[in-house]
Amino acid sequence: MVSTPSAGHSGGLGGVSSANGSSRASPAVGTANHTSSSTNGLKSKTQVNSNGYHPPNPQVPLSSMRSAPLDLSSVERRGQATASREPSKRNRPYGLEEAPTYRPTEDEWKDPFEYVRKISPEARKYGICKIIPPDSWNPDFAIDTEKFHFRTRKQELNSVEGSTRANLSYLDALAKFHRQQGTNLNRLPYVDKKPLDLYRLKKAVESRGGFEKVCKTKKWAEIGRDLGYSGKIMSSLSTSLKNSYDRWLTPYENYLRQAKPGVYQQLEYEYGGPLTPSPAPSPIKRSTVNTPSSLRAESPARHASDALQQTLNGPKQENDRDTIMADAPMITSQPAPGGFTAINSGGFTPVNAGFTSVNRPVPTDPKGFTPPPKHHGSPHPSAKNTPDFRPSGLGPATALKRQLSSDSLDSAKKDNGTDKDDSENGSRRSKRLKKETVPTVAGSHMSLFRPSAPRIPVSRDESSNPAEKCEVCGKGDEAGFIAVCESCDHGYHGTCLDPPIKHKPDAEWNCHRCLVGDGQFGFEEGGLYSLKQFQEKAADFKQGYFENRLPIDPVLNCPRPVTEDDVEREFWRLVTSTEETVEVEYGADIHCTTHGSGFPTAERNPCDPYSTDPWNLNVMPLHPESLFRHIKSDISGMTVPWVYVGMIFSTFCWHNEDHFAYSINYQHFGATKTWYGIPADDTDKFENAMRDAVPELFETQPDLLFQLVTLLTPEQLKKAGVRVYALDQRAGQLVITFPQAYHAGFNHGFNFNEAVNFAPSDWEPYGLAGVERLQQFRRQPCFSHDELLWTAAEGTGSGLTIQTAKWLAPALERIHKREFEQRETFIAKHQEDNHHPCALTPESEEQCSLAFEVSSADVSEEEYQCAYCKCYAYLSRFKCLQSGKVLCIQHAGNHACCDIPERERYAGHQHKLYYRKTNDQLNETYRKVADKANLPEAWEDKYEKLLDEGGKPALKTLRTLLSEGERIPYDLPSLPALREFVDRCNEWVEEATNYTVRKQQNRRKNDKVWQSGMRKSIGNSSQEQRERELRRVENIYRLIDDAERIGFDCPEIQHLQERANSIRAFQKNAEQYLERGCGQESIEELIEEGRAFNVDMPELDKLSEILEQTKWNMKAKANRGQFLTLKDVKELLEEGNRLDIPPYNDNMRYFSDKYQAGMHWEMKAKELINAEIVHYPQLEALSNQVQVNTLPVTAETLAAVDQILHKQREAHRQIIDLTERSKNPDYKKRPKYTEVVEIMKKLEDLNSKPTGTIDLEKEQRRHEDWMRKGKKLFGKTNAPLHILKSHMDYVLERNLACFDIRNDTPRLPAEPASRAASEERGEEGKVRRTWDINDPALVEVFCICRRIEAGMMIECELCHEWYHGKCLKIARGKVKEDDKYTCPICDWRVKIPRDAARPKLEDLIAWQEEIPNLPFQPEEEEVLKKIIDNAQKFRDHIAAFCNPVLSTAAEASDQRFYLRKIEGAEILLSYETNFFRQELHKWSPVAPDPPPVLEVSKSTRKPRPTKLQKMLAQYGVDDPEDLPENMKSKANSLKRKAMNAEAAAAAAQAAAASSSTTLVPPNATSPSSHSFGSSSHPFLSRSSQPSTPALTSTSHAHPPQRSNSASSSRPGSSLRPDGTDINSTTGLHPDFFMSAGSNGPGPRLTASDSSLTVEERLMRGQDDGLNLNTAAGKGKALEILRLTETGRKRAEEMFGPDVWNHSRDDAFTRTNMGQNQHDDDRDVDRMFLDLTNADDDDDAKKERQREKERLSVTADSFEAERNVMDMEDSD
Repeated sequence: MVSTPSAGHSGGLGGVSSANGSSRASPAVGTANHTSSSTNGLKSKTQVNSNGYHPPNPQVPLSSMRSAPLDLSSVERRGQATASREPSKRNRPYGLEEAPTYRPTEDEWKDPFEYVRKISPEARKYGICKIIPPDSWNPDFAIDTEKFHFRTRKQELNSVEGSTRANLSYLDALAKFHRQQGTNLNRLPYVDKKPLDLYRLKKAVESRGGFEKVCKTKKWAEIGRDLGYSGKIMSSLSTSLKNSYDRWLTPYENYLRQAKPGVYQQLEYEYGGPLTPSPAPSPIKRSTVNTPSSLRAESPARHASDALQQTLNGPKQENDRDTIMADAPMITSQPAPGGFTAINSGGFTPVNAGFTSVNRPVPTDPKGFTPPPKHHGSPHPSAKNTPDFRPSGLGPATALKRQLSSDSLDSAKKDNGTDKDDSENGSRRSKRLKKETVPTVAGSHMSLFRPSAPRIPVSRDESSNPAEKCEVCGKGDEAGFIAVCESCDHGYHGTCLDPPIKHKPDAEWNCHRCLVGDGQFGFEEGGLYSLKQFQEKAADFKQGYFENRLPIDPVLNCPRPVTEDDVEREFWRLVTSTEETVEVEYGADIHCTTHGSGFPTAERNPCDPYSTDPWNLNVMPLHPESLFRHIKSDISGMTVPWVYVGMIFSTFCWHNEDHFAYSINYQHFGATKTWYGIPADDTDKFENAMRDAVPELFETQPDLLFQLVTLLTPEQLKKAGVRVYALDQRAGQLVITFPQAYHAGFNHGFNFNEAVNFAPSDWEPYGLAGVERLQQFRRQPCFSHDELLWTAAEGTGSGLTIQTAKWLAPALERIHKREFEQRETFIAKHQEDNHHPCALTPESEEQCSLAFEVSSADVSEEEYQCAYCKCYAYLSRFKCLQSGKVLCIQHAGNHACCDIPERERYAGHQHKLYYRKTNDQLNETYRKVADKANLPEAWEDKYEKLLDEGGKPALKTLRTLLSEGERIPYDLPSLPALREFVDRCNEWVEEATNYTVRKQQNRRKNDKVWQSGMRKSIGNSSQEQRERELRRVENIYRLIDDAERIGFDCPEIQHLQERANSIRAFQKNAEQYLERGCGQESIEELIEEGRAFNVDMPELDKLSEILEQTKWNMKAKANRGQFLTLKDVKELLEEGNRLDIPPYNDNMRYFSDKYQAGMHWEMKAKELINAEIVHYPQLEALSNQVQVNTLPVTAETLAAVDQILHKQREAHRQIIDLTERSKNPDYKKRPKYTEVVEIMKKLEDLNSKPTGTIDLEKEQRRHEDWMRKGKKLFGKTNAPLHILKSHMDYVLERNLACFDIRNDTPRLPAEPASRAASEERGEEGKVRRTWDINDPALVEVFCICRRIEAGMMIECELCHEWYHGKCLKIARGKVKEDDKYTCPICDWRVKIPRDAARPKLEDLIAWQEEIPNLPFQPEEEEVLKKIIDNAQKFRDHIAAFCNPVLSTAAEASDQRFYLRKIEGAEILLSYETNFFRQELHKWSPVAPDPPPVLEVSKSTRKPRPTKLQKMLAQYGVDDPEDLPENMKSKANSLKRKAMNAEAAAAAAQAAAASSSTTLVPPNATSPSSHSFGSSSHPFLSRSSQPSTPALTSTSHAHPPQRSNSASSSRPGSSLRPDGTDINSTTGLHPDFFMSAGSNGPGPRLTASDSSLTVEERLMRGQDDGLNLNTAAGKGKALEILRLTETGRKRAEEMFGPDVWNHSRDDAFTRTNMGQNQHDDDRDVDRMFLDLTNADDDDDAKKERQREKERLSVTADSFEAERNVMDMEDSD
């Protein structure tokens, strides 16, 4: 990140200002929330560094910390709206090409190793590739972001680039040297007004042979041009360069030539070996305290960068400012005072010119802009609180201090209690995961893998000050003065130095090691963060860095967005900058074992399907095809993933994977990560380019490329001929790196990646090369390669596959050979000076001085790791019993592991040799794997040998070899050819077997095939042809020739030749038989012999034909006289035709005649069956003909004939039975009507009705006429017949309740049980009684229905009886609490609603008397008898109350009681009803007029609207003229019909009025015409007592109205004039009871025939008001009389027999009128009823239809009537 001044000093040198807007720091722990003031510059007393608070001994483990969770919707993530799109190909810096990108399909995605194997040939050429998974693959992020915390590593970008770091380190050492010599290099020298880069000058001179040679060859001008100087006076330029080199570089270079040997010797002594290859420890910088700011001033890059920054303050005095991007307009620079000139200060402004290094002097006068602070709860709320903010205030930089040695670092860690957490951080890969030391802090890309090399320190008290004793001799100042190094704080005696110093330095002094440089470099530990905190930090840094560096967008009027190209160009500019130090943080190599994996795991997410997905990075290393599955323990970073949390510019330097393994990296979310890759083929070129570019770094760090701390720009690499490719990885994408391929990259912002290694089988050679390279550089490997191979060889056991053996065998061969050679070399050395027998030789029995043991027991890694080369001595190791060191067999004896001489070490003194495997065991294991791998080759050799033997190979041998090859699970090149040859031979054998070996079962099957082959139709000719081809005798001879041509040997060939000879002999015998003829048995024997050959031969066909003809004749002769079906005869004839039987054959002629007769019978029978009227005698004759003549007929036709005959006979029998039973004198023994209906229904299925059906139908119609008469009595004329019985049951049930004289007797008015007792009202007060509901005699009943209380009840104000609102059709909402009601018993004008008419008892008795004359027993007889008996019993009971002489006012209550019961009954007792009404009116009058005489009781149902009214309502109009045009014609027709109907009704009413014998008084008003408004019941009022007719109250006022008024007595209803309970045209005469002419008292009712219809009156001879002498009157009478047969006879009597010829229907004669005329008359009558709304329209139509059907067919009429009844029931 960019260096920033402290919080108290916002400016930098020369007015340099900070443009970093970030205010994020790592979270504070414990008491870390102390902040420093941003105004007064005072520092907090709490120890805080730039990355947050680090307590000396943090007590809170990372797993216990909690922070705010990360909002995953705020980051770029695959499948979300935040996901970044894949842009088109970018124009990358340095012209880099893109590495390939792959998009696997769903099927390709299933197996990762198979897919990697598929893309490897192409992708390997680039070193890296990108894979975009299918859209369906999107695992969830499995880490708990509240608990996840991690530590970062700080990265100074210009320090990771090799050339820049070498430059800055050299300048830093140069400045120290001159300062020590008393010559301060405060600023770089200027040449041609530009600062001179002394490091580049030094490199240029070295490349041309050195200072002396350049001077001699006068190359200074050339060097000047290389350094970028273009001055015209080259002589002065050359002089300036020469003088600068001679003044500044020559003294230091001369010093280096003297001091380097001593320093390198010291390094070799400390590291225990030569520096080539280098055993240097990893360059991770560790501090003895938890605040790494104490070492910040030690950075050579910092010193050199500070010097360059001070150079910027030289004479040019350029104003420090932010650098604008390339496309931004330039800003004019202003001079700034002080300092010396930078190298590239001429017109160039560094990017971080506004940032000040921590180790610079802090100015007192800030002159820059500081962004306002952003508070996020960090320890430092200042906007400068970035990762590079250092509030420690160390002041000016001091001398560079040497980095702590590994031993001191380890001891410091133990002192600070952090050894457990950081024990594995220093390694590139954690070797093994140890349960007791789980790493909790991530390492970094820059940390080394192996433990630090054993530096040999001087022995001294560790508690003493390092400067008190000499680092060389270990003595104190008693041996002379001790000079203390300013950089590393180590002390040295002047005489111990090389070259020595004579006097103790008075000023700043640096030791030779610090001035020469030891090359150590590493990244400091950063802060502790959660993901959300690091996201905020990264976002603030990116925003603050770019906010003043981008040009203004003229459209948006704001800085344009940062692009990926901007970030990439800026990254490489910062990396190569020698004057800007930008520092960032990177959370790299974070262990998943502690912090968790971003993928679901089986342990944490067992139900997640992605936990076992093969692309899951936790699963992939242990894939069945991965070699890492043979590693016995987990390796963090290799078999267990590491995660990486990046921010912008955070980088991972050039490196290839440990053991040259494959790696796979998945980005869970976040910004783009750019990768650079180098193919494995250019590895050597790359390493040479690195060494050539920075040889200084490789001098002391030959293993620099292992340390992951160095970058080199792609431009430099491409110049060296190295191919470099690039790609951009985004969220949800995978990147794969290939073995030995170097790769590097950086991040564009906050992101989260996860990576792991995997190893397909093709990795093994790379893995071995990687281990050998690690051994060459004496670096510890992650695992033992030998152990992996031997585990794979021994662990698989019988499961070792050839595929595994193929790669394992060569690998085992290499290590087997290496191990044997090394053992032989060691034994040779061991026996070189030892002449006694050795323990390592099998023949030796004597004791050897070398202890030897064979042990396969697993030991700890330290027990078999070579102390010298760090490799794992898995198969054999050499242990020093004195020092405990372990050496590999290669370095056994020759490495000084102790003070014992080498000769004695080889001899075995105090040493022991361990073998894990003996030579025999090694050979056995190797041979097992090699044999397995050699199986395919061994089989191929056997195959070639068989072919080379010559001759015809045996088929059995070929089959055995093929079976062996198919059992080998490997691709054998020769196997397909062998399989094809053997299959051809097998086909030959299978075909030949059909002609040689055939069992009896197969023979029978083939017999059928033969027969079917002869009988097949033309449609199967192709199949027949194929079968015949297979049975050709020529095939046998062809097979013999094929066997010779194929060239193989088998027993079937000999068998086939024998079969061919037998066939020839058979053919010869068959020809002889055909010539002389023979019997059937001989033919069958000969045919059986021929068929055994399973081939077709002409002789065999001829024999078979003769045999078949003989068998047919025998079969036909046997079937003569037998009953055969038509099909049997047809098949027999067809078979004879196929066998070529001649037509004149006696059997053929006989069955042909029979077939023709059968066909004729079939045709005649079907004609009779399908006829509309079946002729049963003909059917009977046909049936007998079959039996007599044995005709062949079809069974189905014969069965149909018999079935029809059977049905007809059975039906006729039933009809005769019914007819006879219906004539029985005892009607009780006559058949039931239901029985007749059932039989008549069955007759409908017959095509022709049997004899007697018509008579039975007539009797049925007569019985149904009786039923219709009953329907008419009960007012159910239009109802179906079956309704009569159910209605009569209802009438009986109702009458039983109303005519109950046992339990329901006269009583005082009672209160319903649900109401409280009413107040007493004198003598008629109500008495409160308690009822027992279980005793019918004690249960109170009410109303006219005489039922118990139910629903809404209403009380009459006069009689105080309670009535059901349902019975009186009074709605609950129409009754108010204080309304007064008068019941229909007290006031005869109140109508009782009735749903049906009530017949008179007398009519029912007359109807009952007709039963004995009926042909059948009616179902209604029993119910009718009960109804009559019950009513008659009641009439007899109340006869005493109907005597007008004995009637008194005292009986009024009883009369009212019985009248109530009579009105509730469903039959009419007319005399009793009229008597009680007249008596009650006499004793307790309510109405002003007496009640009229009641002769009939009809229904009061509301009439339905006419069709015309319905049509007007449908269209919402009142006038027919307003209807649509298409409906007006229909409306006019309906209107005319309505007018005709009204005229007819008026005429009928006039006739009825003229024939009436009683007249209504002129002022009499029908009660049905009263109207009391639509809002209340007509007899409900709000007065306390109902008014009498004499009162002036309007409650019962009866204004005079027309007698035919249709006003309703109930709201919303209207009554027909002729449909009320009371005949509106009649009334009681004043002399009703006592006639003037009467001889004595007695009741006498006036008679009236008004109840008779017009037709009935005409039949009685009454003219009914019609003038029969006029044409109109005569026509009307004829229209009425024509409706019935009786009426027509009456008309003939009145007008003569020719009356119908002269009527308006004279177009028809009487004989032609018939049934159609009768139907038309009935239709007219029904139309009349429709127009007058006498009945429902639909019901009328149905009734007319039923009448028509009844008159035509009785059975059909009855069924139709039943259907109509069902429909009406559903309605």
